[in-house]
Amino acid sequence: MKNWIQKILILLGVVALTACTTSKSTISNSVNLSKYEYASVINNDMYRIPAELMEYEIMLYDAVENSHLQLINDLRIYELSPSQQEKLLLVKYGVNVKEDETIVTVNFIDYLSGRPVASCRGAYSTLGIAGASHDIRGAIKRVAKQISDTFRN
Repeated sequence: MKNWIQKILILLGVVALTACTTSKSTISNSVNLSKYEYASVINNDMYRIPAELMEYEIMLYDAVENSHLQLINDLRIYELSPSQQEKLLLVKYGVNVKEDETIVTVNFIDYLSGRPVASCRGAYSTLGIAGASHDIRGAIKRVAKQISDTFRN
């Protein structure tokens, strides 16, 4: 009986810890997200995932592309017309891998004003049991859902 109670307490502890791992989106009150049609992922040294993690970068691009936003190469922004540039969001992302959870954040910034308009956060944790690659995949799946929900037409 005592062993059974210990297992329940451990399970409740794990549930409590994983409940702290939340995914969410923050959207500016003064912005109409439906006006945006294009997104360009900032792809420089500061916002680049190391080459050995390229599969995760592919997943991040897919997450943005699976929203209604059309991806534009950052080197081709200047080929867009001024009216298209008004509908363009710059996308910056970050991956924070900790021992207890992994957080992927994708931020959307209005191209013309430089103003952040939305931030989507995906968090996932197996408390180190399944490994970092599993946690990164889980966090990306969660941020993809947040992006989809945020930019749903």
